[in-house]
Amino acid sequence: MRGSIALLAAVPFMMVLGNSMLFPVFPRMQAALHLSGLQTSLVVTSFSVPAGLLIPFAGYLSDRFGRKPIMAPALIIFGLGALVAGLAVSFLGPLAYWGLLAGRVIQGVGAAGMAQLAMALAADIFQSGERAQILGWLEAANGLGKVVSPIAGALVGILLWLLPFYIFAVLSIPLGVALWLWVREPKAERSQKGFSAYFGGIRQVFRSKGMSLSILLLSGAVIMFILFGTLFYLAEVLEKRYGMAELTSGFILALPVAALSATSLLTGGYLKRHQALAKMVIVAGLAVVAGVMVVNAFFTDRWVLFSAIFFMGIGGGFVLPTLTLLITSSTALKERGMVTSLYGGVRFFGVALGPPTFGWLMHLGNTMLFWSAAGVIGATIALNLLLTHPGAMLQGKGQSADRDRYVLAFRPPRPRPTP
Repeated sequence: MRGSIALLAAVPFMMVLGNSMLFPVFPRMQAALHLSGLQTSLVVTSFSVPAGLLIPFAGYLSDRFGRKPIMAPALIIFGLGALVAGLAVSFLGPLAYWGLLAGRVIQGVGAAGMAQLAMALAADIFQSGERAQILGWLEAANGLGKVVSPIAGALVGILLWLLPFYIFAVLSIPLGVALWLWVREPKAERSQKGFSAYFGGIRQVFRSKGMSLSILLLSGAVIMFILFGTLFYLAEVLEKRYGMAELTSGFILALPVAALSATSLLTGGYLKRHQALAKMVIVAGLAVVAGVMVVNAFFTDRWVLFSAIFFMGIGGGFVLPTLTLLITSSTALKERGMVTSLYGGVRFFGVALGPPTFGWLMHLGNTMLFWSAAGVIGATIALNLLLTHPGAMLQGKGQSADRDRYVLAFRPPRPRPTP
């Protein structure tokens, strides 16, 4: 079982390398390929948009045929896309940038069947409080990938900036094979519905839980939008404004994601015992991130900036595993892959929009950039406070007691009248 958990955790770890490992090498990439800031940001967007678009279809296929038959080929496609990107830069000369984008699109196609299906499979295997802890570990693995990748990207970028693409291929293809051979998927009756009937079932889920589920999905998109937008901002200013070397920049970029990874692990353990407080954990995490944006709007000192982004990671570590728990627990197994994949899709769109949006707002100054970000998070906090009911999201085997505890925590029963 531990081996299966390790392989499942390796999937989000691998996927996050696909973006985060490239941030420290962006300055060298810009210089080598003569790119503008917008063109550089599209290296992230060209990966994230196809992933976001295709994730729902990967979820449908996983509910129909199983998680492993989708995840294992997806990892191999992810590696092949990275290989295409690396070879394009190595051999296509003037067309290198377009070949790089084509490889990134292929990587995004593979990424659609990776991390969220790993979370869905973990939710299939584990129940109730244990599920919360395991999902916290997977979010921690996701965060650990974000910690390791900027440092590793800076190290290998010193040798050759395009080396990360070859590393993706070398790591992800064997992982796909190992996942197929060693992870045991629980036997379960799979959805046999056609495409339209299947999505009719998903619409039913949204009719019964649509408001809460929609706000939770939006929260996932917002937190990834802010995180990756801030990472892109840092990648731009660390060298150009502060004159920092690549390796130093890699360590600075790792600060928020290290905090996110550690906090995700602790949050998963906390939610194992206190699922009733899920809504307050989400609101608290978003409030921390909003506070960081406000601080950055007022102060330009580098040490204030570095301290603030560390706390941004802590806030994200509160939010992400809590969202993952509630969303994966909101449906029965037959539809879990689809709903979990929708969550992955909106996260990818947050990642895709963050760098170009922050890059555009940077031209308007730090005040406009960070106040706009704080306003987006503030609106998300208000929506969570007013419209989400996490207790209604807990469903399935082992979840009824958790739902009851939530209801009791927030809606104490009326005392019985004395005779």
